[in-house]
Amino acid sequence: MAEQNNKLVLAVLQEEDYDETVAALNLHGFFVTKLSSSGGFLKKKNITILVGVEASRYVELMDLLRGRAGKRRKTVYSTPTILPGGGVESVQAAIPVQVETGGATVFTLALEGLEKL
Repeated sequence: MAEQNNKLVLAVLQEEDYDETVAALNLHGFFVTKLSSSGGFLKKKNITILVGVEASRYVELMDLLRGRAGKRRKTVYSTPTILPGGGVESVQAAIPVQVETGGATVFTLALEGLEKL
């Protein structure tokens, strides 16, 4: 594949998004190389994937990444904090809270060549 403007995409995914994202990429004919990594800010386990892609399929790849590893809203249940001195009567049920989750950091580099041997 000596086509010009090929790309190397490095996408840093949350670990929970990895399986579904890679399955979708493989289903659409993208080959993925996995590197384990960890986040510096939230210290959560991340997985970095490398994908060499022909320029003509770059938009398709990015759409798949957005659809599987993009930011989304999720409902989590938070238990209110009971202040010291609170009795049994102050205990409450968990409260549903909407939080933003997911997301990927994507780096795109130009490639001089892309060959699958």
